[in-house]
Amino acid sequence: MAESRTTERVKVAEVNQRYGECLELVTMDPNFHEISVSLFFKEGTFTLWTYSQKPGVDERIGKIRSQLVALGGMEAVAGTQSQARFPCGEVHARPVKFLTMQAVEKAPDYSLPRGPVKDLRSPLMLDVEAAAEDGRWVYRVTAEGEAPNLDARLRAVTAGLIRYGEMEKAGDQLVSFPCGNRHDGLAKIVLPYARNVSQVEDTLDAAALRGQMTTGTLGFTPPT
Repeated sequence: MAESRTTERVKVAEVNQRYGECLELVTMDPNFHEISVSLFFKEGTFTLWTYSQKPGVDERIGKIRSQLVALGGMEAVAGTQSQARFPCGEVHARPVKFLTMQAVEKAPDYSLPRGPVKDLRSPLMLDVEAAAEDGRWVYRVTAEGEAPNLDARLRAVTAGLIRYGEMEKAGDQLVSFPCGNRHDGLAKIVLPYARNVSQVEDTLDAAALRGQMTTGTLGFTPPT
């Protein structure tokens, strides 16, 4: 990757042809010169890409790839600094957007918090628990504490996981990933977003607008 970027200005079409569909564009990396970083997907492989040629950029891409592995449960593609894949081979496009944001925007040594997260609309502490059931892994939404709207909050958070995790309903407060495999990291990453769908939608809309402004001069718009 380093050689092709530093010897010539690679065109957008060439990047798309080489690495596939652009799933996510993070317009500003706060941990490295505010560069933009994109994540592409093709034939089961994710590729991190940036047009920046700043010294040390390849090492930075390698650190972001390490976070995709550590936070999201991906596997590094041997012999590369920029590529990874899920063991199941699937894309999991929507949760991967949130994973990429975390990998780029959080500190390089960031790790997912252990234990439950505070609900934003009640005193409840929310969590997801994984269990094998009928040959696939399912996740149950759980809550600690008391709230008059407990059942409604659990249903709402479950719906948020379905929306942002692209998960499937598997029962009362039960969801699973379409591939049926275990993806604890993705479930944990999506859970905080599932607490407040309306606020997250506003944030995503703002991020999409920034992405369009950034990529407009490059001749393409990232997919929604």
